[in-house]
Amino acid sequence: MASGSVAQQLFMLFICLLPHSSMLDFAAATIQDYIGDKDMSCPSVCRCDEDFIYCNDRGLSSIPSLPQSASVLYLQNNHINNPGLPVSLEFHLAVRVVYLYDNELDEFPLNLPPSVRELHLQDNNIRTIPRSTLARMPLLEKLHLDDNSISTVSIEEQAFADNPRLRLLFLSRNHLSSIPSGLPASLEELRLDDNRISTIPTHAFRGLASLRCLVLDGNLLANQRIADDTFSRLSNLTELSLVRNSLLTPPINLPTAHLQRLSLQDNALTHMPRGSLDGMRRLQRLDLSGNNLTTLPKGLFKDLDSLGQLLVRGNPWNCGCNMRWLYDWLHARGNSITVRGLICHGPDRVRDMALINLTNVMEECEVVKTSGNRDRVGVGGVDSSTTNTPPQGSLFTLRSKRPGMGLPDTGLDYTLSSSGVGKSLALNVKPLSHNSVRVTWSVAQPSSSFRLSWLRLGTGNAMGSITETLVRGDRREYLLTSLQPRSSYIICMVPLPASSEGKGVISGDPDSDEALVCAKAETSDLSPLEEDEPEDSKQIVLPLAGIIGGASAIVSLALIFGVFCWYGHRTGHLCNRDHYTRSNSRKNKNYDGYIESGTKKDNTILEIRGPGFQMTPMAACQPMQPKPLREDYIIHTIYPSNGTGLYKAGSHVSNAGHGTNRGYREAGIPDIDYCYT
Repeated sequence: MASGSVAQQLFMLFICLLPHSSMLDFAAATIQDYIGDKDMSCPSVCRCDEDFIYCNDRGLSSIPSLPQSASVLYLQNNHINNPGLPVSLEFHLAVRVVYLYDNELDEFPLNLPPSVRELHLQDNNIRTIPRSTLARMPLLEKLHLDDNSISTVSIEEQAFADNPRLRLLFLSRNHLSSIPSGLPASLEELRLDDNRISTIPTHAFRGLASLRCLVLDGNLLANQRIADDTFSRLSNLTELSLVRNSLLTPPINLPTAHLQRLSLQDNALTHMPRGSLDGMRRLQRLDLSGNNLTTLPKGLFKDLDSLGQLLVRGNPWNCGCNMRWLYDWLHARGNSITVRGLICHGPDRVRDMALINLTNVMEECEVVKTSGNRDRVGVGGVDSSTTNTPPQGSLFTLRSKRPGMGLPDTGLDYTLSSSGVGKSLALNVKPLSHNSVRVTWSVAQPSSSFRLSWLRLGTGNAMGSITETLVRGDRREYLLTSLQPRSSYIICMVPLPASSEGKGVISGDPDSDEALVCAKAETSDLSPLEEDEPEDSKQIVLPLAGIIGGASAIVSLALIFGVFCWYGHRTGHLCNRDHYTRSNSRKNKNYDGYIESGTKKDNTILEIRGPGFQMTPMAACQPMQPKPLREDYIIHTIYPSNGTGLYKAGSHVSNAGHGTNRGYREAGIPDIDYCYT
């Protein structure tokens, strides 16, 4: 009793020191030294290894008496419910870690020691998080509440206010619809994956300056439901995971100072805007797998000097000249980066090939800068004014308000036709479909190469975007593809001197512009060419197909029925077609006495009008068999239609049972008359 009273006094002292969390460690150590010599024996159902108590997987419904020196309790995979936690458990002030996962708790457990620092409660059915219960564990640092039934409204307001040391909070696979409020400022890792979170307001992570790892996988997040500066407040964030959501682009204003791992796989990303990864100089791992990306804009990785892993599998990459910059970047990085899944989906000639292996293809690419106020770019170079829109064909699209090339001014009064004639070049354009235009030309004198440019006119005074390519001097035809339907294009060509082509630079001097020839083409609408024609064809094809199909079905049924009848006739199954039931016979006006007397009528057999016998070959209606050497016959007594016979009963039998042997017997006919002979 004395030792028990001393333990209670020590516990009260421990509770009194709760407001002074800095003294709790000293108090716990003092209490553990005191109880070191007053330990209890290990429970018989458990196994003890010094201060580690192993009571897991024992089928327990309650916690047994534990030694006072216990510091780590393994109680998982049992049937422990809330009444199974004894009040005496809170006096075990040496306990630091408790494993209670996969039990039958439906409320946050009470009576836990205030010295607990790590608590595992996953795989239970806990529904609420009360502040009063958490306040009894001021030293708590790690709390695992995965796979429970916790909702946003069931978390009490300021539930974690009395846990100033909480660094890790796991709430994965619950029923949360928003970010819990009142999270402690000490939090360093927060996992909220596989919930129902669809909206993140601006203040969701306010005050979490210490947060380093944030996992929001498997929620319902979309770009329009995430506030612009949501993640910018997390200045110390090193890992951000947004896997399995509905993002079309990465969230804006991502933290850049310390971010090391960014996971965006299995979303609906269609493009990566330029600047979305700027400033991430410490990023080591980027995962863009399982999206709808076809290309990446130049300069996207300009600050990713520390990137060591790039995972991009599961995307339909279009490995045209628009990816030349990435090819050069990967070769420049060499073995310092590991790339997974950068396999080309198109064009067809490079399908299923790795981008880094397309040396011959990339050497053919010449991406050209067109702005006259900037430096010229040689082979393999690219302008920094890259747009985020998908490129046309395998070329890179360049945008500028006033290209350096002398294109016709859209504000002038004159109009362009489908052909143009210059001093040394005649140009002709012809639209072929809603997205392609055929360009042909002829020249007065040979040229080493031609510069072909096309400009899609925008609305109003907008110039749209200009695309250029170099064409060999021996060609006289070029096909423009991947154009926009119902759009106007100005297509220009100028012959280049040998000096410019040899350097791989398109000159913009006045002499070249004087030889510029332009023409205008308009692509057709998508619907008249590709929708109306199939409908007309369907109107013709569908009735014809119906007629042919119906005729084929009728012929098939007729053939099947004919084969069935022929087979039945050959096997004799149809020889009984003239046999009717008694009920149908009575309705027939031509009533036949043979049916009433139980004998089938057959004109091929011998009939005796008076009382006599009928001789019928056996197996007459059986399938065809080899002809026997002799024939056996069955002799039946034939009764006239008036019902008289050779033998008559002495008295009238009321129920003779016409058509059955029972009727014959009851009529007094000897057995010899219906026996086989």
